[in-house]
Amino acid sequence: MRKIRAILYLAAALLSVAACGTRNGKKTNSEAKADAQVAEEVETCLTAIDRYLSEVIGTQYASGEVCIPFHNFIAVDESQPEDIQVWGDFWVDNYKVSGDTLLFVSGGNHPGKMHVKQDAEGHFTVTGFDAVGDGSEFLPTAKAIFGDRFDAFQQAYSDHIRREEIRKNAIAAFVSKHSLPVIVYKDYGWPAVEIPKVNAKAE
Repeated sequence: MRKIRAILYLAAALLSVAACGTRNGKKTNSEAKADAQVAEEVETCLTAIDRYLSEVIGTQYASGEVCIPFHNFIAVDESQPEDIQVWGDFWVDNYKVSGDTLLFVSGGNHPGKMHVKQDAEGHFTVTGFDAVGDGSEFLPTAKAIFGDRFDAFQQAYSDHIRREEIRKNAIAAFVSKHSLPVIVYKDYGWPAVEIPKVNAKAE
């Protein structure tokens, strides 16, 4: 479990560093290209989950110009590489770019358990998703899926402040990685929120 979590955090750090290097002007073109290549070649459980959220779940909502997934991980069981189990509260948001603003278009949360397979070459693919049900099915399915992790899930699910911080950081990483010309994001009917810079360093 510790190994997979270390891989997840390392991959996120690599992606952030590579993206930041192209924006702050500190690195040469060759160094920036090398970092980008490393980031693209690192196949992780995290990127597999993000890809699934964007390509499978995100497409079920009204489309935007960009899709930004984020997640609050509850637990990981890597005892079987052919069926790594990742419990979490998974979110996917679609946005359109309007000037310097990311405008929320659609999206929602999908708590549950991801099944991820690691092949002999070390590549990860989501092979299934046990989703918590809606309405009256929410509580019984959540208890069944999360089991003895249910209390941890409830705590994470109800922590709106923590969730918004995770969302903000995911947006910041995406904006940095793709060099989007935006500085704030905005939900309908709510004030715009400034997007923090990723690994910003003093000139």
